[in-house]
Amino acid sequence: HGSPILAREVMRALLACGARIAEPGEFTRRAFLNGKMDLHAAAAVADVVSAETSAAARAAFANLGGGLASEVERIRDSLRTMVEELAAAIDFPDEVAEPARSQLDVAIGDLVERLQRLRRDGELGQLLREGVGVAIVGPPNAGKSSLLNALLGIDRAIVSAMPGTTRDTIEETIAIDGVPVRLVDTAGIRAHADRLERAGIERTQRALAAARIVVLVIDGSVSPASETTELLARTEGRERIVFYNKADLGTRGCPLSPIEGSVVGSVRDAATLRRLRDAIAQIGWRGERLDLSRPHLAALHEFEAVNAAIDAMEAALAAVRSRDPVDFAAGELQRAFSSLGKVSCREGAEDIIGGIFSRFCIGK
Repeated sequence: HGSPILAREVMRALLACGARIAEPGEFTRRAFLNGKMDLHAAAAVADVVSAETSAAARAAFANLGGGLASEVERIRDSLRTMVEELAAAIDFPDEVAEPARSQLDVAIGDLVERLQRLRRDGELGQLLREGVGVAIVGPPNAGKSSLLNALLGIDRAIVSAMPGTTRDTIEETIAIDGVPVRLVDTAGIRAHADRLERAGIERTQRALAAARIVVLVIDGSVSPASETTELLARTEGRERIVFYNKADLGTRGCPLSPIEGSVVGSVRDAATLRRLRDAIAQIGWRGERLDLSRPHLAALHEFEAVNAAIDAMEAALAAVRSRDPVDFAAGELQRAFSSLGKVSCREGAEDIIGGIFSRFCIGK
C-alpha cells in the first residue's frame, strides 16, 4: 500500500519489459492531437494541477470546459466580414460601395472593447495562478513579524520586544479574494547592526526589490527615527501601504496629514487587518474579481495574440477616423484576424504547443 520501494521495483520491471516513462504532459497532448480537447483546455489541465487556492482551481476548471475559442471565433467572424466588405469595395469600387466610416468606427470599437475585457479577465486569472508578492519591511521592533502572524492567524514568526529578533526572511502565503498573496517578513533595517543582522538586512533589500507590493510597517506610537524617514523616501513611488502600527499605544509618530495609501491601527485589531487586506487587494488587482464560471486567457501565446489584435484594431480605428484610405484599415483588420487565430492555435506553431505541454509533470 504505497511503498516507494515496491513502486520503484515495479517500475524497473516494466521498463525492463520495454515500457517507457511518459513524457511531461504526454497523455493530455495525445488528447489534444486526437481532437478530444482544444489547446486552451489542455493548458487548463496544468493549471488545475498547480492551483494553490480554490478560486484558482475553479478558474482553471472553467477553462477546461472550453468556450474561449468560441468567443474568439465570433470576434474573428466579425473581422472576416469587415475585411471581405472592405476588400470588395477596394477591388470593385464601381460596383460595391465603401462601408460607412461611422459604422466601421462603432463595429471596430465594440470588438476592441470585447478583446480588452478578455485581456483583463486573463490578467485576473493570471493573478489567481501566480499570486502577488508582498514584502513586509520597516525598522526594527515596528511589528512586522506580529503583522505576519496576525495575517496568517498563527504564530509563524518569533516575536520579541528586543530589536533585531528577525534575522532572515520568512515567506508564507495567504489568500485574499482567492488570490495567493506571498508575504515575506523581513529583518528590520537600521544603520547600527552586527554582522549577522547585516546579512539579514541584505536579504531584506533583495525582498524589497523583488516584491510587487511593499507594506512599510512603522511604530506609530513614537516619533519617527531616521531609518523610518529613509524607508519612506526609498519606497516612495512604489506600490506600497504605509502601516502605522501600535496606534493603540499612541499616535505620536503618525502624520497630521495621512500619506496616501496609509493605514493607522494595530495588528491586534481585526478591523485594521481587514483594511490592510482590502488595501492589498486594491493595489494588487484594483479590488476586481474574476467571474470564475467564464473561460479566460491563460497561456502566454494567447495574451500575445490578443495584444497584437488589439494594437492592429486600434490602428484600423485610427485610420477610419483620420479619413485615410480604407486600404490601411483593411490591412490592420486582416492582421488582427490572423493574430486571433493563434489563440486556438489554428494558425499557431509547434513551439507554442511544445511550450504548453512542457509545463506538465511526468505523464498527466
